[in-house]
Amino acid sequence: MVDTLYIETSVEKNALTTKVKQHFRKADNVSIDKYGEVFNIRAQNFRQQKKNPALILAEKHGQRIIPTPSEYETGGDQNFYFSHMLNCIYDCRYCFLQGMYRSANYLLFVNYEDFAEDLREHVANSEATNPWYFSGYDCDSLALEPITGFAEYFLEIFAEEKMTKATLELRTKSTQIRSLLGRPTMQNVVVAFSLNPDDVIASVELGTPNLMKRLNAIEQLQKAGWRVGLRFDPVVWHQDFEKTYTKFFDDVFNIVDVEKVDSITLGSVRLPKDFHKIMSKLYPEHWLFKAGMELNQENMVTYTESVSQQLLGFCESEVIKHANSEKLFIYN
Repeated sequence: MVDTLYIETSVEKNALTTKVKQHFRKADNVSIDKYGEVFNIRAQNFRQQKKNPALILAEKHGQRIIPTPSEYETGGDQNFYFSHMLNCIYDCRYCFLQGMYRSANYLLFVNYEDFAEDLREHVANSEATNPWYFSGYDCDSLALEPITGFAEYFLEIFAEEKMTKATLELRTKSTQIRSLLGRPTMQNVVVAFSLNPDDVIASVELGTPNLMKRLNAIEQLQKAGWRVGLRFDPVVWHQDFEKTYTKFFDDVFNIVDVEKVDSITLGSVRLPKDFHKIMSKLYPEHWLFKAGMELNQENMVTYTESVSQQLLGFCESEVIKHANSEKLFIYN
């Protein structure tokens, strides 16, 4: 999977670095001073690099906890995110990371201890009754769990008595849930699954588990007592989307116990103008970037108002056939 490890000299003796090196025993190890000399260089070919990405092990400096964009909020009275990793092992055509970063290499920040201290301090100083912390904004929270041990480490942090007023949301398309099932459930953790019909997954969510595998993971977590969120975001316009999404929502709610669902989000494809420009050049022939999109007043490229109303309006009506509308958050 990875044949080159770039390792900052400052983290060469870090325990997670050692674990990763042991996992990729055959990989070439290249020492670097700062991750930017690999991750931020110009003239990188994202599509070519995506075929065989390297893994960069580095230290995250500066601000590690960041206020969320408004379209990422679902529950807390204050909402933040933190990213232990940049870029994703999956290859979703709509993913904004392709427009944000020049590099397709994976960048893992191994100084978990610094993230943990920041989180403890942040929660201690928060006046909110339930500050909410998202992971999975710049990566998938669980996809590399056997290698990174991210969830295993940070669940221990959020299990601390002084952290129990805060909520951690793990956002994922992955079925790597072993580290969750192997420990007691936590009521201040939400595992939020991004879901789409299999036809959409096959076309625009390349490399991800199919729908049934994700639903099976949700079913296991719910039976074990974990809080689960459903993320129908983005729903993707295509011909016969009504037929596709009608069956999809039926399939989802035939398996998922909706009474135990923490929250549901519904949104469509939306990208900053500059990101959309880069991504449409990466995939000039892909139907996703030709499906009735326009630039809105917020400088975001989204579906036209008529397409958005058709798509989101239809999907909303289907969701509330199964679920309480109070659990539903809609993002245009």
